[in-house]
Amino acid sequence: METCFINSPLGITKIEGDENGIAVISVLSEGTVSNEIPLELQEAVHQLRDYFEGKRTDFTFKLNPKGTDFQQKVWQELSNIPFGKTISYLDLAKKLGDPKVIRAAASANGKNPLWIVVPCHRVIGTDGSLTGYAGGLWRKKWLLEHENPTNQQSLF
Repeated sequence: METCFINSPLGITKIEGDENGIAVISVLSEGTVSNEIPLELQEAVHQLRDYFEGKRTDFTFKLNPKGTDFQQKVWQELSNIPFGKTISYLDLAKKLGDPKVIRAAASANGKNPLWIVVPCHRVIGTDGSLTGYAGGLWRKKWLLEHENPTNQQSLF
């Protein structure tokens, strides 16, 4: 498994993967940026930089996250949330076929290993509030404002 660290507007981004795809993308509050980017990670680095520069709304590099079947199902559903849109945790559970799985879906959302690429930041409270973001609510707010296609002062 190859690893690199790049700068982002939200902190140091850690990327892990190999020839089978990217397994982990996470954000750290501090760290050292990599001098060299392994070949297997270069496309992910390029696309993430484009995203932060406002030049990309989706990702096409190969993914290989590790998780249970249920987690994989949740992460796939998260990937269907359009850029610039949000859904509630209840909406997510309904899309999975059962509103009763709301807590399990929220838990799987919180274990998402592919920061930004699997857009768990697009899931908000039923009342529209920012809630439940492992990277910190200030990062979630930044990401949602970054993706908002309209020119508003602030979403929240």
